Amino acid sequence: MKRMKIKRDAITPLDSLKTEVLAGLTSFFAISYIMIINPMILTDAGIPANLSVFATIFASVLGCLLMAIWAQAPIVLTPGMGVNAFFTYTLVVGMRLNWREAIAISIMSSIIYIMIAFTPLSDFLMATIPQTLKNGITAGIGLFLVTLGLEKAGLVQSGGQRALLAAGSVLNPEVALALFSLCLTLWLFLRKTAGSFIIGIVGTSIVAHFLKIGQQTTVTANLGQLGQYSKLLFQGDFSQGLTPKFLLAVFSMTMILVFESMGILEGLLQDDTKFKRAFQVSSLSTLFSGCLGTSPTVAAAESAAGIESGGRTGIVALTAATGFTLSLFLMSLLQYVPQVAIAPVMIITGAIMMEELAKVDFADFTDWFPSFLIMVLIPLTGSISTGLAFGFIAYPLVKVAAGERRDVHAFLYLLAGLFVAQLVVNSIFQ
Repeated sequence: MKRMKIKRDAITPLDSLKTEVLAGLTSFFAISYIMIINPMILTDAGIPANLSVFATIFASVLGCLLMAIWAQAPIVLTPGMGVNAFFTYTLVVGMRLNWREAIAISIMSSIIYIMIAFTPLSDFLMATIPQTLKNGITAGIGLFLVTLGLEKAGLVQSGGQRALLAAGSVLNPEVALALFSLCLTLWLFLRKTAGSFIIGIVGTSIVAHFLKIGQQTTVTANLGQLGQYSKLLFQGDFSQGLTPKFLLAVFSMTMILVFESMGILEGLLQDDTKFKRAFQVSSLSTLFSGCLGTSPTVAAAESAAGIESGGRTGIVALTAATGFTLSLFLMSLLQYVPQVAIAPVMIITGAIMMEELAKVDFADFTDWFPSFLIMVLIPLTGSISTGLAFGFIAYPLVKVAAGERRDVHAFLYLLAGLFVAQLVVNSIFQ
């Protein structure tokens, strides 16, 4: 009798390394737009874009290296979308602080964040904050990412007086290219093609270049300007540190950093044992980003792109750090990657994050309604802090109304009160 031969597809260490590196490149390209977008947003706060781009890159490199070495997790840390909007449009524009005071607020918030991350307070918050609120945070940020992607693609635009939003014209060459890019990237993704997001970005960028479609960056930084970067180092202004406005701003940013990071990391990490160290690394990275002269770093939602591509270890973060480092020498090439090439990755990644809704108990209205408020108000207001505030305020209210006050930890009532104060103060200083 002949012995049957069983064919086994063995995964070699080299195959695993290739997968991790490819996943890291995917995450890097998915978040690479931050090197352009973050300086542009911080320009409105008064920080020079040609110097802010260095701060953005250095903060990303340092955060990713820490994540690779200490947490060994496939998470990319960069100055966060949403947090940078809070930094610029709430702290500086809305509350009339200068950018150095906003940097000081960022540093103070990061110190509190570190105290939470490296003490039992993190475990207390993990156990106390209802899972439904954490799911709502992840889903809300995912929907926010989808909205940003649709806007960058030109697929949605302001609806004027008749509607909040309206569809973009498919006759617009950039919108047509965005649709092509979305279809290409989605097809590759659904076919489980290795490096689907990278192929979509590169393919769209090539088409955009030859057809001369797509916006070019207005960031004109080059390595020759690196000598001026010292103007952003350690510029926090703590002179107003004891004023009510400053302290409430610190509270708001701390809540955003802690709960956004907690929600994103829980949603992204498939290995729960890596959460603690990843959370600690995230807290340290926010402190360094403030000292470097940029808005706080967060765990990038686009890390899901690399994880979806098979990334599971710190090699993903290390590869992303390498990509950011090399970008210092290739800044001029960023102009060839149009927003419409990045938009599909943001849309698909945001949709993946919204899978968190599957974990919400829709049979219990008191459970999912606060989560629902977080999810819809983050993208509708363009403010993560506003979405968090309404969700955390609504949770104890609906539980008490339903006669379930014993299910609400006393700490949640305190948080709800603080979020009410935040909304009031924000309204006063708007």
